[in-house]
Amino acid sequence: MNQPVAPFAIVRPLAGPLDALLTYWQGLRRGAAEIPFWDDVDLTEAQRLGGEVFLLDVFAQPERFRFSILQQGVPRAEQEAILGRFIDEVSLPHPFELLRAQCSATVEEQRPSVYHHADPASVSENYERLLLPAWGEGQVRMLLGAVARG
Repeated sequence: MNQPVAPFAIVRPLAGPLDALLTYWQGLRRGAAEIPFWDDVDLTEAQRLGGEVFLLDVFAQPERFRFSILQQGVPRAEQEAILGRFIDEVSLPHPFELLRAQCSATVEEQRPSVYHHADPASVSENYERLLLPAWGEGQVRMLLGAVARG
């Protein structure tokens, strides 16, 4: 019997900057840990690898996600509207379609996830979004994310 594929599973090669970020994240894991600790993530290094990097704080019970850092790629007015806010309180701009669902899947699965956005009407709107969980205080407390367009 075939094993079902988890939502947002990485099943094909990632865009260059996202693959580099995934490799960086894998290198942060300590010992037998499946995911790295949030205090091991170096945002400067993550940004150097490319892509449009962002951080989401993760809260449990109720499960919520909040943008804490957002790199270039989103217009300043939209950045100001979403930074520091819970993602369920705001209208998420492009390239954050289905972000809440992807965040929930990443936390539940406790493994990296990817969202592929393909718009046949506008190739310039196509992108991949990678989310990488980080452990803290006994649970997933942060998601390191990046977007690669095109």
